[in-house]
Amino acid sequence: MPKTLDLPPLWLLACLCLAWAQKTALPLGLGFGPVWADLLGGLLVGGGVLLSLLALLEMRRARTTFMPHAEPDRLVTSGVFRLSRNPIYLGDVMILAGFILFWDAVPSLVLLPIYVWLLEKRFIAPEEARLRRKFVADFRRYETQTRRWL
Repeated sequence: MPKTLDLPPLWLLACLCLAWAQKTALPLGLGFGPVWADLLGGLLVGGGVLLSLLALLEMRRARTTFMPHAEPDRLVTSGVFRLSRNPIYLGDVMILAGFILFWDAVPSLVLLPIYVWLLEKRFIAPEEARLRRKFVADFRRYETQTRRWL
């Protein structure tokens, strides 16, 4: 797959399309229950969008790239990056989980671990390898102080 198309938002969109198709074509009569799933789903989607935006702003402030296959100019450890080494990916997972809850797409819960695995293998591991090579001691210190997800 060309790197221009191999982007986390496109994988997220694919997972969202699969979840929506499942809830539309094959609902199986399963559901999470009344209003609480809608409320929690909305909170997860909103929280995921906010987390991702805060991370993007922090990267912009540091004048480094947010493109997953690009070489970073700086190691960002401030703002939401103090809580997670991958706040944008965490936000993506929150968005996917939120829509699955909101849509009552119970069978689509299987997409969550698949999406996390995909993010770790295609994006996080290569990004962290680049950061480890470029910011040797700083990244080692950062990775011991800050968890990958939460």
